[in-house]
Amino acid sequence: MIICDLAETYNIFEYKRLPLQRVAAFILGLREDSRLMMKLSGQNHNAEKILLSGIFDRLSWLSWTKTKDAQNGINQPKSIMEMLMNTEKETKGFETGEDFVKERNRILSSLKGGE
Repeated sequence: MIICDLAETYNIFEYKRLPLQRVAAFILGLREDSRLMMKLSGQNHNAEKILLSGIFDRLSWLSWTKTKDAQNGINQPKSIMEMLMNTEKETKGFETGEDFVKERNRILSSLKGGE
């Protein structure tokens, strides 16, 4: 990953032969959407892709609001941005309050190491 960004930006292919401080200075000069900088910041996608997916999501939602499905509250379009950002939340329902309590106890037990 480092060699790809340094080669692409500076035409440096043998960075291990350079002094560490010089390589660090080159790395600091990499653009925000370089592979290394995105990895260091924990981003999976660049800002442009996220912005475009957000625009697409809003347009598909607006189109959906004009349908009979929207009047019935069904088949709402899935968010591409949530899929990209991996923030989709899984919803789980329970038939009874007892089912909820059992699942809660099971989760708490697993967090405590099965005690």
